[in-house]
Amino acid sequence: MAVCTGLIVANIYYIQPLIVLIAHDFNIPPNIAGSATYLTQAGYAAGLLLFVPLGDMIERKKQILLTLSLAVIALMGAAIAPSFWLLQIACFMVGLGSIVPQLILPLSATLADPAQRGKVIGTVMSGLLIGILLSRVLSGAIGEWLGWRSMFWIASALCICMMMLIYKRFPVTKPAFGGNYLSLMRSLLTLIKTQPLLREATAISICCFAVFGSFWTTMVLLFSNQPFNFTADKIGLFGLAGAAGAMAAPLVGKLGDKGNLRITVGYGLLLYIASVIILYFTRQNIIGCIIGVVIIDVAQQSVHVSNQTRVYTLMPAARNRFNTVYMACSFTGTAVGSAVGLFLWKHYGWFGVSAGNLALLTTGFVIYSLTYKRNPALAI
Repeated sequence: MAVCTGLIVANIYYIQPLIVLIAHDFNIPPNIAGSATYLTQAGYAAGLLLFVPLGDMIERKKQILLTLSLAVIALMGAAIAPSFWLLQIACFMVGLGSIVPQLILPLSATLADPAQRGKVIGTVMSGLLIGILLSRVLSGAIGEWLGWRSMFWIASALCICMMMLIYKRFPVTKPAFGGNYLSLMRSLLTLIKTQPLLREATAISICCFAVFGSFWTTMVLLFSNQPFNFTADKIGLFGLAGAAGAMAAPLVGKLGDKGNLRITVGYGLLLYIASVIILYFTRQNIIGCIIGVVIIDVAQQSVHVSNQTRVYTLMPAARNRFNTVYMACSFTGTAVGSAVGLFLWKHYGWFGVSAGNLALLTTGFVIYSLTYKRNPALAI
């Protein structure tokens, strides 16, 4: 499951180190080419909202295979796109079809022993997050070596391999929801209204995912300009530093099984703030930037794995719907964060990006502090 989540979620992030190459190919400014990144994330958010709840209503293995088929077709479409607007449409569809990891995660939580659920989720999440970060390494290298279109052909081939693995290895499950699609979607609103922990975890996650999206989109522009002037393959190597941070996910999950997950969320927010400050003041120093990248990914794992595990403890029969609310909102935050980050970069440079990220994290920390004071029952 960790391997599948990593190789499939990578579809959403291959585009990031390729922005400059795509801009050159279509003769458009890099910030315009960057729109393909947040359209991919927007497609992912739409898929989370529309498709993930179905995991509580239909057999999950079948849903996973059908959804992944859509991703394969979209990746091939991106590889042959003759114009940038068609590439944008294909990227949105890539995001729409790449929500499979968010179908696998609730399945792993269902299959896990309750005493080890945090560790299991952390292990699958580490595969997912390493896939996110190493996708940039692979994408940057392939883009420089074979061209950006080749990366999408390779991605489609990897997804076909994952389809065969899933067909052979994944268990068949029994749906827990007996109603129709409309009542299923209405139940999302009921969950939001009646579950304060879901609201708190989701609001904090929106802020953190927005910072995550903003950073990983604009860092391509930071490192492709003075004083670094890095090519796509060198920019992609920063995914290695991020992957080192992502290795913290199983540890975070294991610690959560032994103690209070909410405390881990608080430490993650503080680490996030520290990483943004480090990345601003060391923006012209490669060692400082690498340290900042590692810390920002440790922080993301601390907040995300802990919050997702908290959400999964609420109602086992509704895990896909809880995951829909949590992840759809989170990736909407990622898409908006990427778009706003590109805007701030264009008008205010790295200072504007850093200031915007600090404002988001401060908002997240205020939510974290105020919600607990009003409702101590959230302390799990």
